[in-house]
Amino acid sequence: MALFYSTKLVYSLLLASLTLGYGVIELQASRHVQNVATYNQSLLSDDQPYRTAYHFQPLKNWMNDPCGPMIYRGIYHLFYQYNPIGDGSPDGPRVWGHSTSLDMVNWTPQPLTLQPQMVSNMNGSYTGSITILQGYKPAILFTGITPKNEQVQDLALPKDLSDPFLKEWVLVPQNPLMYPTLENNINASSFRDPTTAWMLPDGNWRVVIGSKIDRLGLALLFKSRDFINWVQVDHPLYSYDQTGMWECPDFFPVYRSGLPIGVDTSAIGPIVKHVLKISLDDTKHDVYTIGTYDTMRDAYVPDVGFENDSSLRYDYGKYYAAKTFYDSSKMQRILLSWVNESSSLEDDIKKGWSGIHAIPRRVWLDTSKKQLIQWPISEIELLRVNPVILPTQVLKGGSTIEILGITAAQADVELLFRIRDVSIVERFDASWTNPQLLCSQKGASVSGGLGPFGLLTLASKGLEEYTAVFFRIFKDYDNNRFVVLMCSDQSRSSLNPTPDKTTYGTFVNVDPTFDGLRLRTLIDHSIVESFASKGKNVITARVYPTLAIYDKAHLYAFNYGNGSVDITWLTAWSMRKANIA
Repeated sequence: MALFYSTKLVYSLLLASLTLGYGVIELQASRHVQNVATYNQSLLSDDQPYRTAYHFQPLKNWMNDPCGPMIYRGIYHLFYQYNPIGDGSPDGPRVWGHSTSLDMVNWTPQPLTLQPQMVSNMNGSYTGSITILQGYKPAILFTGITPKNEQVQDLALPKDLSDPFLKEWVLVPQNPLMYPTLENNINASSFRDPTTAWMLPDGNWRVVIGSKIDRLGLALLFKSRDFINWVQVDHPLYSYDQTGMWECPDFFPVYRSGLPIGVDTSAIGPIVKHVLKISLDDTKHDVYTIGTYDTMRDAYVPDVGFENDSSLRYDYGKYYAAKTFYDSSKMQRILLSWVNESSSLEDDIKKGWSGIHAIPRRVWLDTSKKQLIQWPISEIELLRVNPVILPTQVLKGGSTIEILGITAAQADVELLFRIRDVSIVERFDASWTNPQLLCSQKGASVSGGLGPFGLLTLASKGLEEYTAVFFRIFKDYDNNRFVVLMCSDQSRSSLNPTPDKTTYGTFVNVDPTFDGLRLRTLIDHSIVESFASKGKNVITARVYPTLAIYDKAHLYAFNYGNGSVDITWLTAWSMRKANIA
């Protein structure tokens, strides 16, 4: 079966409109660049050591979920839940913040949108998504909160389609379009976060909304021909018991072949598989499955179901409410996510802001067809300056090497380890099924056979503070295989006792004797994003050092295991500040 694209006609119309209006759009894009420069912040000041330099965050106040990211007329749009009052506290009315970009690195703020306009969003506007309708018309579906605090689904449309920055949006008078009733058995307090819609050959749009009944997690399915009148399908797209509320669902196709490119959300056929991601309200984890979309039954069939602790996750650290969109200009699927604070509410209010977004990531299906691969967008590399290259060398057990010549609080590091001697590898215990627990028990200071070895990031000179990202290798002798544990250890990240310093962990499916162990780590003052094995596993941490700030931060390669390992390649870059306002 050939791929079906509901937007084929739309793209033809778009091409014609771009041809006719290229001069206008080029001028608007030029002005956008000027706006970015105008909004550029000064260098970080001493009273804001945790504000990031190249991760997206508003100037002030509380922010969380990315909502409806998209590309429109060559300009990227990022919407996000935002509290316009209250400094770093989440308490207050939720609206949507809005910023635009030409590269997803430098961002210009646009006016707030989806402020209370009618009864169906009088108490706030929660998460939603954007769909490009016929005629190249963006449409926002989002969860509105009524005066009775019921969750309903509303529609907003651009006021002026000729404005590539889409500064104004208008709620349609038919709102709410989808809402709880006695007949549909929908929980009015658990009915939120509509996905990007997709269209099948029958001409109907479909959308998924997260919900629950008791402990049964639900991906409720609705369909519509005109995007106004929606009918609930008599069964969910998918459900799973004992998982609780499903927030921020996302449903999208990926190429079976493992090609590192994206595909339109409405694509179906034998050359794609589908991904269903949900954000588990109980655990605050984003989990996903890979499977098959049965379009005849309008049902999703995962290859493997949700299994709580062992479920696949985008990120095994701080990473929640993630959302993807298809970037048609570069044929890539982009993943964005909220990274919440690990600091106390009191500290958040003191600094006047809370919440950042992770670096946008490209996402595609691994050739094994068992997991997704994630990698930072290439545009972030344009911020790299002053590379430092370490020569190939042996990293002996119990040693550290400082990586000099970079801004260690604002850096990008890539390195490759090779194993020298596997005879001293530790035996793997079959009862070690929880990698996060294992990392907390065998942290960076606990010596083993092969490992821990990796990076000490945001480290103070005397190592009173550091955030360790490392590997530890075991041997499962019963199954004659190596087990690679990846950890992000925050236990010594700060002398401040109030932040959460949970240690994170994941098992990496790689043969260290054949492939080596690759690590890329992005460091940005209070966030450490680490990618293992070319993006198979990712861990993000939020940390708040008191000594290792600004030019007092250091970066080390370390090996606290008994055996030596080789660093066969290490390059580190200082990172310039992005233009974000």
